[in-house]
Amino acid sequence: MAMIDDVSADVEAQSTVIASVETLLTNLSAQLAAAGTDPAKLQAIKDSLDANTARLSAAVVANTPAV
Repeated sequence: MAMIDDVSADVEAQSTVIASVETLLTNLSAQLAAAGTDPAKLQAIKDSLDANTARLSAAVVANTPAV
């Protein structure tokens, strides 16, 4: 029975991550729309996106078992 509990916990954790990514993408879209063509605002969004990409990449690497 412990295996089903582990799988259930994994699915719940995945759902939380998916919701977070959906929020991130929605906010990114809104930020881009609000920035228009302002180079400074667009650069700030790009910098934030680059930082988030680095964090996501590090999390994937850290939590992916070696083959």
